[in-house]
Amino acid sequence: MTSPQVAIMMGSQSDLPTMREAAEILKEFGISFEIRVLSTHRAPEETSKYAKALKSRGIKIVIAGAGGAAALAGVVASLTPVPVIGVPIETQALKGLDSLLSTVQMPPGVPVATVAIGAGGAKNAAFLAIRILGLSDKKMQKKLESYHSAQAEKISKIKVTV
Repeated sequence: MTSPQVAIMMGSQSDLPTMREAAEILKEFGISFEIRVLSTHRAPEETSKYAKALKSRGIKIVIAGAGGAAALAGVVASLTPVPVIGVPIETQALKGLDSLLSTVQMPPGVPVATVAIGAGGAKNAAFLAIRILGLSDKKMQKKLESYHSAQAEKISKIKVTV
């Protein structure tokens, strides 16, 4: 089995439907990954231990999704040099705006690349991870180029009549 290149993390099991979207894109591109539920608020020691070991385990990118206070991506980014992509999870109370602001408002020196709220953001987090991996992987670059060409071809075949 191939060692995982990407770690998908989420703050709660209820985030799985959103974060599964990232996993599906990574599967489509043949990228190995692992998924963990870790909470910075409910299991801080376990989360810290996991985040600190990411680089030594060969993880190249983290995709971290959380809702509400959404501290997961920022805390992980503070504990590892591995790039972190934050996915704000949609919440009932504020429709994910709380998650977005918590994820994107990081202090200088603790960057978190933040994508859109919800499932679309999770998909884009995976595509961003693929682009980052593609910087040092020509085969990955080719797969991504082929994917984009196929998407463009689908769009060009749409005929609209009024």
